Amino acid sequence: MIGSDNLFMAYSHVAHDCIVGDHAIFANAASLSGHVEVGDYAILGGFTSVHQFTQIGSRAFCGLGSVVTQDIPPFSTAAGNRARVIGINKEGLKRNGFSAEVIRALHKSFRELLKSRGSKQDAFDNLKHLCDKHPEVAEFVNFVKNSKRGISS
Repeated sequence: MIGSDNLFMAYSHVAHDCIVGDHAIFANAASLSGHVEVGDYAILGGFTSVHQFTQIGSRAFCGLGSVVTQDIPPFSTAAGNRARVIGINKEGLKRNGFSAEVIRALHKSFRELLKSRGSKQDAFDNLKHLCDKHPEVAEFVNFVKNSKRGISS
């Protein structure tokens, strides 16, 4: 299923049983294997390849030539051949009108969940107040919590 207002540049490919949200951008030769889910406003850089059964969250950005084998959380940036989440997509969020407060809350969530060495359950508990205050943080936390392939960090 492919949503509305997407941009698929030359030689991009969407395989069988994929779900692509609305307003996504697939640069040249960006390719999805089967059963991949891509959220709204996600951007896949040129020559990005996504492994089957992987999820890419809304407003995520995958850099040029990324090989995505694990899930990419919403609002984040990933890059590399075995893509790694390297941070929150701050520039993309600024350009799309997200407040500095929301961006800071997402950045704190990113550090707490994906970069700290503490337990994930402690991180989920510590972020509860931010989830209640910001729906974007709740989306980020729930994506991480429900990831089936693991987060690419």
